Formats: sequence, C-alpha cells, structure tokens
Amino acid sequence: MARDYDSQLLESVAVRRRRMRDALLFGAQRGRRTADERLGKVFGGIALTAVLCAGCVGWSFLQHTLATQKAEQEKQQRQVQPYGQPAKSAKS
Repeated sequence: MARDYDSQLLESVAVRRRRMRDALLFGAQRGRRTADERLGKVFGGIALTAVLCAGCVGWSFLQHTLATQKAEQEKQQRQVQPYGQPAKSAKS
C-alpha cells in the first residue's frame, strides 16, 4: 500500500511540475503550445534530414575522389611498368 502512495505522490509532483513549467513558458496561450511543439518537431526533422543528406553527399564525394585517385595511380603504374623493367636479351 505504501508503494502505491509513493508512486501516486511522485506522479502528482511530476504532473504539477510539468504544469508549472508549461504555465511559465506559455502563459495564457495554452492552445498555441501544441502548434509550437509541432513546428519545433517539424523544424527539427528538417534539420536532421538536411544533416543526413549532407553526410550522404560528402560520403559520395569522398568515394568518388578516392576511386578517381586509385584509377589515376593504376594508370600511371601501367605506363611506368614496361619502361621500368629492363628487356631480357635472347642470348642469356
């Protein structure tokens, strides 16, 4: 029975604090609170989406740059390799 009373007391204190906080933040404009919360979530979602898109574009650019560099290195190695090895003579 004591646990029920304690949990009820804690819950009522939490509700009271939330109501006091909301009254302090929003005052008499309680109806506007839901619109403000929704707009905040929308802008947060847009910001998160923009960050994820920028990360994907950056990763794609990095992969493309590394692939281009690797292709250039392979091309240079193919051009240098035949000239770098001395030709073997038929007499040896």
